[in-house]
Amino acid sequence: MKTTLTSLCLALFATTALAAEEQPRNCAERDNVLKRLSGNYGETRQSIGLGANNSLVEVFASDKTGTWTITVTMPDGMTCLIASGQSYEKLINDKLLQPGEDA
Repeated sequence: MKTTLTSLCLALFATTALAAEEQPRNCAERDNVLKRLSGNYGETRQSIGLGANNSLVEVFASDKTGTWTITVTMPDGMTCLIASGQSYEKLINDKLLQPGEDA
């Protein structure tokens, strides 16, 4: 599942990287973005992958609220929000994990 999610993130990054660069209002220093995702939404990092141009693609989500966010961090430390939504659920081998189960 992590490979599938990483592949999805990389494909998403390839199609939205230019949009993120054109809209810097969706970008900020990495520490500020992580504080906001954690503090405002209770999101923690769920998966990670390396994207184009040595960018870091990450998925953050909250098990409690179900919110999720995909970010891309460039080598210079600028982090851009690529997508976000609700109803995040963890899967392992295409099986929905139950509360308290570990991935």
